[in-house]
Amino acid sequence: MYVAVVPNRNSPPAILLRESFREHGKVHNRTIANLSHWPPTKVDALRAVLKGATALGAPLTQAFDIVRSRPHGHVAAVLGTLRKLHLDRFFDQHSDRNRDLVLAMIAARVLVPASKLATSRALHPDTLSSTLGELLHLDSVTEDELYQAMDWLLPQQARIEDDLAKRHLAEGSLVLYDLTSTYFEGRHCPLGKLGHSRDGQKGKLQVVFGLLTNAEGCPVAVEVYAGNTSDPKTVSDQVTKLRRRFGLQRVILVGDRGMITSARLRENLKPASGIEWITALRAPAIKKLASAGVLQLSLFDSQDLAEITHPDFPGERLVACYNPLLAEERARKRPKLLAATEKELEKIAVATRRKKRPLRGKQHIGLRAGKVLNRYKMGKHFQVQIEDDSFTYTRKQANIEKEESLDGIYVIRTNVPAEALSSEQAVRNYKSLSGVERAFRSLKTVDLHVRPIHHRQPDRVRAHIFLCMLAYYVEWHMRKNLAPLLFDDEDKIAAEKLRASVVAPAQRSPSAQAKAHTKRTPDDLPVHSFQTLLGDLATIVSNHVQPKDASTPAFDIITVPTALQRRALDLLQVSL
Repeated sequence: MYVAVVPNRNSPPAILLRESFREHGKVHNRTIANLSHWPPTKVDALRAVLKGATALGAPLTQAFDIVRSRPHGHVAAVLGTLRKLHLDRFFDQHSDRNRDLVLAMIAARVLVPASKLATSRALHPDTLSSTLGELLHLDSVTEDELYQAMDWLLPQQARIEDDLAKRHLAEGSLVLYDLTSTYFEGRHCPLGKLGHSRDGQKGKLQVVFGLLTNAEGCPVAVEVYAGNTSDPKTVSDQVTKLRRRFGLQRVILVGDRGMITSARLRENLKPASGIEWITALRAPAIKKLASAGVLQLSLFDSQDLAEITHPDFPGERLVACYNPLLAEERARKRPKLLAATEKELEKIAVATRRKKRPLRGKQHIGLRAGKVLNRYKMGKHFQVQIEDDSFTYTRKQANIEKEESLDGIYVIRTNVPAEALSSEQAVRNYKSLSGVERAFRSLKTVDLHVRPIHHRQPDRVRAHIFLCMLAYYVEWHMRKNLAPLLFDDEDKIAAEKLRASVVAPAQRSPSAQAKAHTKRTPDDLPVHSFQTLLGDLATIVSNHVQPKDASTPAFDIITVPTALQRRALDLLQVSL
């Protein structure tokens, strides 16, 4: 059969459905139906079917338009984890809009850390960069609304931290505490003070914040201080928080040697406080033990740690540790630092002896010498003599040799009884502070980018840092679940078995080493960092499709996940 078009003089042509057949060797045509009343599109469709077409209408690539594509997979992963953790239930339910804005800022900090202005643009329908605003039903967001949501959040910080403490801390548990600083852009916030910059940003105002975590490094609480606050002064606030707010009668607080000082132990961590602690001795105290003959290298002839006692530390346990790799590293660096210091000091000496415009005056010479000695931290190893017209320096060789004899030695200090905590466990628990340091790296550089801070109001700064802590809380759980797909080591037990002792450097498990070497998982999937895996998930997009046929409504369709993406979503136990 075929469709024939027969001219009809001055009238429209006749459209006929005909059939051809052969009879007695001749070809004959027979008209089956008159299709002249059919619309042209219907005739064209019949003609296509008669020619063997299996689909009607335009070619598939021309049948619809993809109006917009919004990255979706990474948003589904972060929001799904956030809700699976029931973090949304921690907030006051009386303001759904503010709650959703806070959730958006937490998720955005994990996805694409940016300023509040950039975040508001990413949530607006005209400038969106993902499905985040759509999934949270935020049709239009302004920067001022985000600031108002931060103001709404801050009064709830104490209650939220209390809920996190109930979830992650218990009586007798280990609590890690450490402090860091970051810098401001601007000079108008009362919290911003000139202080020690851990980011190397000299001359910028600083803000200090301390983070409390559980033994695994999961964040529980954060506290913000002025930039000139010293580390030990923050300890009393943490003790109050643990005892009064969290209602814990007995915990073991782990802090570094610059934080839990002897003064803090006398004033804030008395036995009556119920807070046991683990810290380390500072270098002068270690030298004093060595001078008294209590600390000797012979202690480590057969083992790399030993418990010692000294009258200056009554009721305490001292665990001396020796790490030969640390000793080797210090022995390698010290001669280079001494040489670099001498080179700069010699320039000062030459400047005092030059004929043209020689360096003169004790004050000017001392300023230059002080900068050099502070830069390399080698002032303790040099004897300098400053006159109005001369400068000399010599090495304190005896002092250098005494320090060399203590290379690789550090001393853990604790008041936890031996029956409750062995020497090895005390050292291991002190080393667990690396979990807080890992949190600071994520907060400041790798993932969440808490810095620089542009807010001027103190409460906005506090709310910003609290938001970043909540974002790290979500990221910490995501990393834990996604570990099989990341370069992270998910087999801690196997890794610990590879260490010769608790003092020895940490080792990676065989599975983690295999992942690092082959860049593939045991399932033959590519291994990712956390950020590149989020980027991979972002290639799952939500497409808004508009069919060319006006009678068919527009619809959304989500990209089919790859095997890797499906595995990641399964590990997180979230859906698209």
